[in-house]
Amino acid sequence: MMERTLIILKPDCMQRRMCGEVFSRFEKRGFKVAACKMLRMSEKLCEEHYAHIKDKPFFPRIKEFMTSAPVIVMVLEGKEIVRLVRDMLGVTNARNAAVGTIRGDFALSNMMNLVHASDSVETAQKEIARFFKKDELFEWKGTLENSTYGTDEL
Repeated sequence: MMERTLIILKPDCMQRRMCGEVFSRFEKRGFKVAACKMLRMSEKLCEEHYAHIKDKPFFPRIKEFMTSAPVIVMVLEGKEIVRLVRDMLGVTNARNAAVGTIRGDFALSNMMNLVHASDSVETAQKEIARFFKKDELFEWKGTLENSTYGTDEL
């Protein structure tokens, strides 16, 4: 069963011109892009997206950071994608992320950690609906699905 997850390439990813590197890692892993767009996150959208931490003392800094520059939001699709993407990213605090993970190789701190990814299938569904209309999500056959070896090997 294919899952979907929401990815946000954060302002630090944009400012450091790391988007191609991060995007490339997802593509090389075989994940399919179902949607992608660039936007500037409004304060209202940021508060909605981070509602679970809105009352924390550090939230104003997160809101300032997340609204400071454009972001790229995308939906990736694949088997067990929520878990696999989070494994690829590494732990939230970049200083503790393992070498070989995206955050371990490129991120700078707990907040400037390049990428947001959904933490569960249920959260992914809510987050995807927050950022994308149904007609912005694409169903399409990629090369691997059309191949003779199928998708179980992925």
